[in-house]
Amino acid sequence: MIVTRLAKRPILLAAGLITVIALPWLIYPPVAMDILCWALLAIAVDLLLGFTGLLSFGHAAFWGTSAYTAGLVSIHAGAPFPVAVLVGAVAAALIAVPIGYLAVRRTGIYFAMVTLAFAQMIFFIANKWSDVTGGENGLQGIPRELFGLDLTDSFFFYYYALPIILLGMLAAWRIVNSPFGRVLTAIRDNPARAQALGYSVNRYKQVVFVLSAGLAGLAGGLFAVSHGFASLQEVYWTTSGKAVMMVVLGGIGTLWGGAIGSLLVVQLEDYLSTAGFDGIGLITGLVFVIVVLAFRKGIWGSIQVLAQRLDRRRPVEAPREKEPAEPV
Repeated sequence: MIVTRLAKRPILLAAGLITVIALPWLIYPPVAMDILCWALLAIAVDLLLGFTGLLSFGHAAFWGTSAYTAGLVSIHAGAPFPVAVLVGAVAAALIAVPIGYLAVRRTGIYFAMVTLAFAQMIFFIANKWSDVTGGENGLQGIPRELFGLDLTDSFFFYYYALPIILLGMLAAWRIVNSPFGRVLTAIRDNPARAQALGYSVNRYKQVVFVLSAGLAGLAGGLFAVSHGFASLQEVYWTTSGKAVMMVVLGGIGTLWGGAIGSLLVVQLEDYLSTAGFDGIGLITGLVFVIVVLAFRKGIWGSIQVLAQRLDRRRPVEAPREKEPAEPV
């Protein structure tokens, strides 16, 4: 069974790479870029929710902070967009340090409310600091600068931005599949036992909180550069709720489930808005309810459970007995 799982990993990895490479050929390139950005944000949220047991409603603060920072760096410093996005991710990680220090001392709904409160505070600052952020008008005219290359075509920009997204996803995978990630899982399952074994629970929570914020910032900066503007919507609490919904749809604790949830939600919203349908939130909520009822562990989580059951039912060949040697 273990050998079968190891054999499936390269196949799934190849399928995932082929999908993201072919995505702008299959759907509208700006929508494809949105799917990748939201996928990385959902994966960042799942680092906390699925692997540490912390439900965050404040990741809009990191997504939006990076979006504004990347935009300001691009506009005023003329930096190439990868540099601007990296600076935005660092800014998101920096503001996550004090927020995480205060938030990780709470658990459950209290942790969620603390992160939500800080996110709303960032929203208030972005709204009132209109000289820098543009207020309700947003930060407009963010360039896609990369050493003089013309990246106004969303199709070509997708492939220049794709390596950044893939590096972010690789970082998330490495975090989960490391001794650090094993400790996070232990903290999720039994924090008291992890503390008794000598692990500083709050310190591990804060570190993963900052790492998650950095990944969310990486996605938010790319999202702003892709659209050419950053608005108050980026720091509003609904952005955090949308990311959590993607994680639940794909499967909590699966890491890649958030990418599937992103594909479903973004594509559905684009289809409904293109069709001129007004009740996008109603249809999205209905789909959410149906998926949660039909797939208790999310889409990808349910697929994993089904694959495990099929592996268990597969008959195992008994070892053949050696025939006795003929007498000489």
